[in-house]
Amino acid sequence: MGECIRTARELLRQFKGNDYVFGMNCIGKAGALTANLGRRVALVAGGNGKPWGQAVLSLVMDSFRSAGVEVLQPVIPGAKPNTPREDVFRIAESLRQVQPDFIVAVGAGSVIDAAKAAAVWLALSDKHGDIEEYFGVDKVSGFLRETGRGLVPLVAVELAASSASHLTKYSNVTLTDTAQKKLIVDNAIIPARALFDYQATASMSPDFTADGAFDGLSHCLEVLYGLKGTALERGLPVVSVGIELIVGNVRAAFRDGQDLAAREALGLGTDLGGLAIMIGGTSGAHLNSFSLVDVLSHGRACALMNPYYTVFFAPAIEPQLRDVANVLRRAGLLRMPTDPLGGRDLSLAVAEALQSLAAEVGMPMRLADVPGFTDGHIRRALEAARNPQLESKLRNMPVPLSAATVEEYMGPVLEAARTGNFSLIRNMKV
Repeated sequence: MGECIRTARELLRQFKGNDYVFGMNCIGKAGALTANLGRRVALVAGGNGKPWGQAVLSLVMDSFRSAGVEVLQPVIPGAKPNTPREDVFRIAESLRQVQPDFIVAVGAGSVIDAAKAAAVWLALSDKHGDIEEYFGVDKVSGFLRETGRGLVPLVAVELAASSASHLTKYSNVTLTDTAQKKLIVDNAIIPARALFDYQATASMSPDFTADGAFDGLSHCLEVLYGLKGTALERGLPVVSVGIELIVGNVRAAFRDGQDLAAREALGLGTDLGGLAIMIGGTSGAHLNSFSLVDVLSHGRACALMNPYYTVFFAPAIEPQLRDVANVLRRAGLLRMPTDPLGGRDLSLAVAEALQSLAAEVGMPMRLADVPGFTDGHIRRALEAARNPQLESKLRNMPVPLSAATVEEYMGPVLEAARTGNFSLIRNMKV
């Protein structure tokens, strides 16, 4: 595991250079990291009213004051889970009132996603006043070119080993009236600087720890399944180390929140998940998770769906499945020999081992077991998969689907996930 830790650190340094500070007990470096962005900072912070939130925020504020940066008051409360659009609008209006030189988002993925989207709304809403216009790929960059404007620089101080929003070009926003999550994908919203003190994650609850770890694991798995050509050469070391670190440490961190070695490993592993989705992209499980926001956390939705997509993708991903099987075997999750297996049989062995890991940390294995789940969620997921705003998820699949084939092939995957019956999944010829 020590070699994986060293490799992960080096991969992240190569990825972000001096714009990213990460490691243990580094939160006091926030001021020095951001001092050249301006003298007036607006803080958007999660954890308001919670002891861990106030403790972290105090350290960040002290660091800014030591660097001669004025912290504008009041601190802006962050977003609820899954980043409701109402929180985006509220944060943007608060930013408009104080006009900061730069913004710092202190929190987990939803807070950082909200700050990204709020910076966009602050810059462009007078010209493009419908948030639907921003969903999809590179829409924000197009509007910035059209208007000749720029975004207020954003700095992300990450507090959870999960989405890696502090490193990426993604902002997930939920439309609360339809309970459908949608996605802004644009290099323009990558935070200008980022900091992640892995020690801060010790305050994560066991369930939140598991959710976050499986979000990062899903990033690595889904990217690994879809990598091809030169992207495979670049991405394979990233996802391989990320999967090893997360699979090897999530149970220890779940059992003992103060296991700082496991916390660092999960932080590095989920960060590599962020690097992975800047090289490749997520696909089926992430796409379906966007339609389950009212009944499942994001990490749990991805954990539930990925074994079923592992089986669906089987004809196209046999080499990747062998890599994942080796990691699962080293973690004691896969005891049967897999060398004689191929295709669907190999995918079933991997899928069942992934389910075993998820079950050890309290994750549901079937949609039917999820409180509040209904047939309407399957209809919503199929409709979302046909939406051009989320087309990138279909394109990222190793077994490509189109809007015309979603019902025929994704429908059985969702039905399998509802019942737990892998035999319902129909494989396409590739």
